[in-house]
Amino acid sequence: MSATQLSTWSSRPSRGVKRSAAAAIAALLLTTAGFVVTAPSAVAADPAPVDSVDPLIGSSGGGNTFPGATAPFGMLSWSPTSTRGDQTNTGAANGYDYNTTRLRGFALTHVNGAGCHPGAAGDVPIFPHTAAVTSSPTADTTDAVYASNFSHSGETATPGRYKLNLANGATTDFAATTRTAVGKIGFPAGTPANLLFRTSNSLNGSEDAETRIDAANRKVTGSVLTGAFCGRRANGGYNNRKTYYRLHFVAQFDQPFTGNGTWKDGTLQSGGTYQTGGEGYLTGADRLGKGSGGYVSFAPGAQVTMKIGISYVSLAGAERNLQVEQPSGTTVDSVATATRAAWATRLGRVQLTGGTTDQRKVFYTALYHSLQQPNIISDTDGQYWGMDQAAHGLASGQTAQYSNFSGWDQYRAQIQLLALLEPKVSGDFAQSLFNFAKQNGGVWDRWVHVSGATHVMTGDPSAVTLATFYAMGVRDFDYNGAFQSLYNQATVPHEDGLSDLGCSGQCEGQRPNLAQYVQSEYSANDVCHCWGGAAETMEASISDYSLGQWATALGRTTEAGVMADRATWWRNVYNPATGFMQGRNLNGSWVGSFTPSTQTGFAQGSAAAYTWMVPHDVAGLASVMGGKSTAAARLDDFFRDANGNWLVRGGGALKYDPTNEPDIHAPWIYNELGKPWKTQETVREIVNTVYTTGPSGLPGNDDLGTMSAWYVWAALGLFPHRPGSGDMILSSPLFPSATITNADGVVLKVNGIGTGKYIQSVNRGGVAHTDWKVSSNFVQTGGTLDVTLSSAPTNWAVVNPLANLALKRPATGSAPCSASEGPEKAVNGSMTGGVSDKFCTLATSKWLQVDLGTSKPLYKIILKHAAMGGESSSHNTKAFTVKTSADGTTWTTVATVTNNTDATTVHSVAGSARYVRVDITTPTQTTNPAARIYEFEVY
Repeated sequence: MSATQLSTWSSRPSRGVKRSAAAAIAALLLTTAGFVVTAPSAVAADPAPVDSVDPLIGSSGGGNTFPGATAPFGMLSWSPTSTRGDQTNTGAANGYDYNTTRLRGFALTHVNGAGCHPGAAGDVPIFPHTAAVTSSPTADTTDAVYASNFSHSGETATPGRYKLNLANGATTDFAATTRTAVGKIGFPAGTPANLLFRTSNSLNGSEDAETRIDAANRKVTGSVLTGAFCGRRANGGYNNRKTYYRLHFVAQFDQPFTGNGTWKDGTLQSGGTYQTGGEGYLTGADRLGKGSGGYVSFAPGAQVTMKIGISYVSLAGAERNLQVEQPSGTTVDSVATATRAAWATRLGRVQLTGGTTDQRKVFYTALYHSLQQPNIISDTDGQYWGMDQAAHGLASGQTAQYSNFSGWDQYRAQIQLLALLEPKVSGDFAQSLFNFAKQNGGVWDRWVHVSGATHVMTGDPSAVTLATFYAMGVRDFDYNGAFQSLYNQATVPHEDGLSDLGCSGQCEGQRPNLAQYVQSEYSANDVCHCWGGAAETMEASISDYSLGQWATALGRTTEAGVMADRATWWRNVYNPATGFMQGRNLNGSWVGSFTPSTQTGFAQGSAAAYTWMVPHDVAGLASVMGGKSTAAARLDDFFRDANGNWLVRGGGALKYDPTNEPDIHAPWIYNELGKPWKTQETVREIVNTVYTTGPSGLPGNDDLGTMSAWYVWAALGLFPHRPGSGDMILSSPLFPSATITNADGVVLKVNGIGTGKYIQSVNRGGVAHTDWKVSSNFVQTGGTLDVTLSSAPTNWAVVNPLANLALKRPATGSAPCSASEGPEKAVNGSMTGGVSDKFCTLATSKWLQVDLGTSKPLYKIILKHAAMGGESSSHNTKAFTVKTSADGTTWTTVATVTNNTDATTVHSVAGSARYVRVDITTPTQTTNPAARIYEFEVY
């Protein structure tokens, strides 16, 4: 349905009966946010999920959520801008902190849980002032006059509606549609009644602003030209590309103006009707007293209804949005009812049974926060403002243009939840990011705000996001074109990759110094033009793994091979000598004097935290650590203190940090280390103690729904297995039953049978399921998991590995490179000695042979090459032959390998043998003549 058709349809009478404004708005909300309403209907009674939401959760303690009125994926959000006595700052990154009970206005745009302070948006704060306007509000630099205290006893926040009574006597009650809001502002009798439009006062300031007052038509219009995500350092420093969007607004009133005025900087123009002027993007004394706005006055005691619409394209777009989303007869109650119904639909996609009141409140609020983004930025006619700073129409098949992509955060949990519940929204979002990239010279930015490339954080999260969408069944986007564009970004160096603008936190290059990265196979910390070389290498490995998985699914075998190799390059920043990830310089040396708590080489995290950030190759990580048992023991220490007590709320740089993203998948790693019961108990401990009700109920920045999505997955007993995959890891569900019905009608059920936090058994569709994960067809086609719980750990899904028959058996081989690098090093079951713990040979005829003692049935042989021990992957064995023999004389060739680049090769065997041998014909990918085998394993 086109936007024009939608506009006509949504206001058309049905069967001779005029539809209520609430029903029309509900239909519009659901349609424009990706849910197609096929026929008008009355608004149904609110289901339980929407009743369990508390928007105030996470509004203090660093969660940076906002409590105000917004629709699912809404462009507009009506919520307070607080003050602590500095007109250029607020109580929290998004404008609201529960413990800061003074405000200077209600802003029209917000970003849920962003961590930078000041953060983003907070555009056009509007303030009801119950005294005379006698001076420029911009001159009130400490918010001593044109601001008001409030009490939480006069505050009510529900999905889609927000009420707040101010200490100055004004009352407010507002509800939001996708692009508009409507509200009642009550002024006390006997005092002046003024409404201030602080047009230039976005959270980070502004380049320019415009305010126009039309008293004859009871209208205030204007715009603010702004951007500057992350404040002072935004987009590469003070003067580099801070401005990237203009927000237009139109406010329509039902009461006549009794007066009006404008201001600029310190000058008030009583009776003024037009003014311009921005604040700049600095803070404190550098910005105080700058800016512009306007005010309108009403009769004392007036009860004023204001309808307001916004657009990132034009004033005409804002007016059109208001007309379409608030048809004749719209009221605060009708909009609140419709938006509540829209939220009820979204939240009702997950129906829980059981659980305590608080558990349900935490769960559904987390789901609510998860589905606040991405945010629609296109108008009702399909027009949107692009990254090339021009207007565009939607792509073919696209319902809406979305933005606000905190990629480094969201790719770990939030985008998977979005793909599961809202496939169409996910497809439109994927297309939106591709649209932006095409408008941005082929560059996919890692943190997109409205129509701006902010460059925040590190890595290439767009590659992970779109690959994961595809793996989870999302298809409503140009996936072939998007893949090719992302593959080009990963393989063709761009001039921005040599820029230091914005570094460290907002480095311009999306694949920094790509030519060096490809040559060295790691991002060199001293020349990377990035936040941290080790972090960049690890993020690139995850992105490349995801691209490789996507390439395989698309049948692009060449690209899949390239990316599969690059996915292993994280090994090049693992230092076997320390047992941790570590930054490296261009000459190969390790960076600095190392301690596990160092953040040198990393981005918002320590070496101890980042060492676990290999979700796509947990087996490989365990291998370099010395095996799964060693890795599991280290993970135990990561979650506990020296006395074995839980330490999961954040225990310093050496321990698990639930407040930030690099290690939030770590609790789930135990599954792959052969100890799934430890995932079950660790996840449940975090669910029970880290996430709570109340304003401090989130562990840290919600990061556009990421932390909330983590909780939703954990409570369901599921978690995304690997980036670029649709597989899910299993854990114990919190609720007796969860039924998930996504927007396409696919139904998944997870039933927690009995009590306890451990899994006794799992049945999938009535068939015993003994694996700790489920494949992507579960999220794509649905099904039922019946999880029987236990109060004690069990052996469910514990894989008993077969013995390595070659372990410490007699080994012989060609002449070693040195006396300490003999054949016995390849069968000692360890690589903890680093580059010295290997078999190395320079002989003309290079070979290695193991005697198993007696003839034994075999099924696979594993060779671990140079990169497994921390060396360059260019030293992985290139060509070799694997053979077996019963007597050591007559040999059977098991595998002949040419052009190998992998660090680990696995070779299937049929039959029995006593002797196993590898003959090496080409030792490396280069001219280096030494062959290296770190471990020779036989099963």
